[in-house]
Amino acid sequence: MSLFHPTALIAEGACLDPSVSVGPYAVIGPDVVIGPNTTVGAHCVIEGHTRIGQDNRIFQFASLGAAPQDKKYAGEPTRLVIGDRNTIREFCTFNTGTAQDRGVTTIGHDNWIMAYVHIAHDCVVGDQTILANNATLAGHVQVGDYAIIGGLTGIHQFTQVGAHVMAGFASHISQDVPPFMMVDGNPLAVRGLNLEGLRRRGFSPERMAATKQMHRLLYRQGLTLDAARSAIAVLPAQYPQAAADIVAMLEFLNTSARGIAR
Repeated sequence: MSLFHPTALIAEGACLDPSVSVGPYAVIGPDVVIGPNTTVGAHCVIEGHTRIGQDNRIFQFASLGAAPQDKKYAGEPTRLVIGDRNTIREFCTFNTGTAQDRGVTTIGHDNWIMAYVHIAHDCVVGDQTILANNATLAGHVQVGDYAIIGGLTGIHQFTQVGAHVMAGFASHISQDVPPFMMVDGNPLAVRGLNLEGLRRRGFSPERMAATKQMHRLLYRQGLTLDAARSAIAVLPAQYPQAAADIVAMLEFLNTSARGIAR
């Protein structure tokens, strides 16, 4: 028995695994690929050059793969790529990329994306993130693994949010947020480390100590950013178990184009 509701409109050329479930009145375009065991709710519209992995649950009224909201967009065949095991709730809108950037909007695996979330063109969302209701990502935003973005939070275009960050409700994020930090407000302020999130993810005492020291160097000792970066660079000798975390922080700081929230 077909898992496609008889009222669903699936264009010729769309490639859906036979195990995909498509609800009433959903519309799926000709360049869409959907992997095994994904469910598409009623009245969803999935269009454009969109590839969706397996075991995703897409709730009713989502709009995925529409043209980017960029006045420079001229119909180029840009893409949206969504990984596996994501939950995408009602009224989410994810756009394809633009030719001026990567040409692809990317969402990773195991993300929990609540209602009315907007992910604009050329964004990169990692794995295991939580984007609460009405979180809004402008174009070219990057969100690292395990980040949590509070409801009604807006992220300015070209901004980076590091791994394990927690951003509180209704935050205005217009500068890059380094990994492991907890931020909120408008204007945005760094409130401390996301300690509870790190504990829940099994950070060892040594890794916790290293992240605390990086926070002190960046935010508590009055150092310039260059001086803090130099001090962080020598921490692996003191915290060898946290070497990967320290490298991740340094890579973030070295690639920050908008300046970090301080």
